[in-house]
Amino acid sequence: MTKTYIFGHKNPDTDAISSAIIMADFEQLRGNHEAKAYRLGEVGPETQYALDYFNISAPELLNDDLSDQNVILVDHNEFQQSADSIADATVQHVIDHHRIANFETAVPLYYRAEPVGCTATILYKMYKERGFEIKPEIAGLMISAIISDSLLFKSPTCTEQDVQAAEVLKTIADVDLESYGLDMLKAGASTKDKSAADILTMDAKSFNMGDYTTRIAQVNTVDIDEVFARQEELEKAMLETSADEKYDLFVLVVTDIINSDSKILVVGAEKDKVGSAFNVALENNAAFLPGVVSRKKQVVPQITEALTK
Repeated sequence: MTKTYIFGHKNPDTDAISSAIIMADFEQLRGNHEAKAYRLGEVGPETQYALDYFNISAPELLNDDLSDQNVILVDHNEFQQSADSIADATVQHVIDHHRIANFETAVPLYYRAEPVGCTATILYKMYKERGFEIKPEIAGLMISAIISDSLLFKSPTCTEQDVQAAEVLKTIADVDLESYGLDMLKAGASTKDKSAADILTMDAKSFNMGDYTTRIAQVNTVDIDEVFARQEELEKAMLETSADEKYDLFVLVVTDIINSDSKILVVGAEKDKVGSAFNVALENNAAFLPGVVSRKKQVVPQITEALTK
C-alpha cells in the first residue's frame, strides 16, 4: 500500500498537530496501515503540554518532496498554508473547518468541511459514524484541540457540537475540562521567553485578500501589555518579514484568554483599512478590539471585506 502523508497547516497549532495524529489513527483503524502523521513546523508550548499530558510523541517534521505522493490535509485547505510541494501531491482527503480558498485538485477526492469550532470535532463525529473506539489518548487530543480553538468554549466559533463532543470525551480521557483546559492554555500564554520572531510565527497564516497578501499572526496571553511592551521590536520584525516575503499587510492579534479581548498591531501601506474593518482608528499602529478572540470568524472576514471593497 502506498504511503499516506497526513498533516495540518504551517506554523501548526494544537488542532493542526492533534488532528494529524487523530486522522492517522483513524486511517489505521480503517485499514490504511501506511498512513502517518507529520507536522509542518515546530510544536508550540501549549501543544507540547497536551502531548506530554497524554504521553504522545509529536509527529515527525515533514521534509519529503510530496510530488506524486498521497496526502490528507487536516485543519487547512489553502495551498499557501500547506507544504511547499503540495501542488504536485495527490490530495485524497481534506477535513477542515475553515473557508475554502486557493484550492484545486486534478482528481476527485473526499472533502469534509463543517462550520464547527475545531477540526477535531469533525474527526470525533467520523469515529462515531464508523463505530471506531476512541482511545483515551486520542480523546485527550480531541479535547485539547477543541479547548485550544474555542479558548475553553468562549470563542464565537465554538458550536454546540464542540461542547457536546468535549463532554463525551472528558470521561474517556479522564480530565476535568475547566482545570485541564486552563492549565493547557496558560502553558502557551507566556511570551517573556519568546523572541519577536517566535511571537510572529508561532500561529501565523497568510491570506490572499483581493489584491493584497495579508499575514495574520495570533498569540494568546494572560497579559496584553506584556506583549505590547515590545511593540517597537515587533514592528521592526513585522516590517522586515513583510519586505522579505512580499506581504502587503502584517497584522498581529494579541488575545487575552482570560478576559476574551484582543489588541491588534498592524504594519503595511493599507493599515488604515484594517482599522476601518473594525470601525476603529489605529493609534500608534494599534487598536483594542473588545470581545474579539477568533481570527477565523472575527478577524479574517472583516479584513477581507475591507480590502476588497
